[in-house]
Amino acid sequence: MTDAMVEIRQLKKIYHQGDVEVQALRGVDLTVAKGEFVAIAGHSGSGKSTLFNILGGLTPPTAGTVHLNGQDLLALTEGERTELRKRTVGFIFQKYNLLPTLSAQENIDIAKYIAGNKSAPDANFQEVLQLLGLSDRLNHKPRAMSGGEQQRVAIARALVNHPALLLADEPTGNLDTENSNLVLDLLRDLNHRLHQTIIMITHNPEAAAFADRIVHMRDGRIVS
Repeated sequence: MTDAMVEIRQLKKIYHQGDVEVQALRGVDLTVAKGEFVAIAGHSGSGKSTLFNILGGLTPPTAGTVHLNGQDLLALTEGERTELRKRTVGFIFQKYNLLPTLSAQENIDIAKYIAGNKSAPDANFQEVLQLLGLSDRLNHKPRAMSGGEQQRVAIARALVNHPALLLADEPTGNLDTENSNLVLDLLRDLNHRLHQTIIMITHNPEAAAFADRIVHMRDGRIVS
């Protein structure tokens, strides 16, 4: 599919805990189009976090195929997968993972440095900062920011290199209802206004409802 950002076929992941074999993924098929906002929902142990880690090139599958923005992840070397993560995928986690001694701007700039991105901020990213409401908060350190503001900095950091795919793992898990809705509204705006492809992992049905499509997982399989 030429318009597919993600194509997964018969994906399997088996972990070994001593003599016990744990099947985290049991033949998952999934296609996500470019510009789509998809929520992958399920309870703990459903396999959604394992799928997230494979999509981000953080762990290899046991079997199956994974194509990300036209590239075969399994055909890449570890070094090539690392470069893909830096330039093609942006990560948002439940824990903001901001460095407390650095300002919001410096936390964002670290992602640019790691990716080897020496370009000046462009108009598109300035629009992102305005959309996130961070333009006047960039000199503040995390301790001077609310949880919602810190998560918005984490979103900006994930987007600074203009990734083709934004992966969000329980991005509102540490936020109250008001800040959760604000962050989810922002993700939806990023998708609708900037056509950012987003895959969000969540166990919360209310959070999943902000996406354009919900994929439900249970026992390592997609059930709907």
